[in-house]
Amino acid sequence: MDQDDSKAEGKAQKAADAKDLHRAVREAGESELDRPAGALFWSGLAAGIAIHSSLIAEGALHAGLPEAPWRELVTALGYPVGFLVVILGRMQLFTESTITAMLPLVTRPSGWALQRTLRLWGIVLFANLIGTALAAAMVAGGALGNPEIREAMIAVSAGILELNGWQTFINAIPAGFLIAVVAWILPNGRNQAFWIILAITYVIAIAGFSHSIVGADETFLLVFTGKVTVEQAVFGLMLPAILGNLVGGAGLFTLLAHGQVQGETPDQP
Repeated sequence: MDQDDSKAEGKAQKAADAKDLHRAVREAGESELDRPAGALFWSGLAAGIAIHSSLIAEGALHAGLPEAPWRELVTALGYPVGFLVVILGRMQLFTESTITAMLPLVTRPSGWALQRTLRLWGIVLFANLIGTALAAAMVAGGALGNPEIREAMIAVSAGILELNGWQTFINAIPAGFLIAVVAWILPNGRNQAFWIILAITYVIAIAGFSHSIVGADETFLLVFTGKVTVEQAVFGLMLPAILGNLVGGAGLFTLLAHGQVQGETPDQP
């Protein structure tokens, strides 16, 4: 191997710095902003349905485990399943798009960028919610899972009722922040993507943080089984989680991530 090849290989193996990560995530966001509305919707719908696998896995674990102090910690191992399917499958998840869509906007602020960001969020969030509602309706109607797992899924979902609207909002901020962290570090750890997603989403689960899309899945299941009213579902559970995720991901983390390259030239290779 000659000297030039050795340098090229060393450069390829070198971890990206904050500036490189900023550019990689921002370019991914720019590609998402340019995607047709139909493509965003169908990808978001698939993500909403696929994220339901988290609740299925948690329900199956919960149903198969005995009552014990460690039961919730083991049940939480099912939580990352949906995120692994959605993120590795490159589907559109609302919380992941909070940072990818925001970086182009904060880098080159314009009315066009703002409009495209709001368009992206609106389409993906709407599609994610429809997907979770469809999946939850199938479980509530008995089309998915056996009765034991169905009851376990309802029991797992009922955990979100322990928080009021304000507490849900506060708990959603770190969840939004951590999912933004996943989007930020994946370009630097593609070979470890499985473990990165697993570790971070497991932390969200065991800490009891509120994720808007998984929470929406749980909320729809509780609505369809008569455990909560529609008003409580929208204003006490889903809306606070959505706003909290936005604050944590699009707000706090984006500002910190973008601040790392202030005074530098993120557009320069």
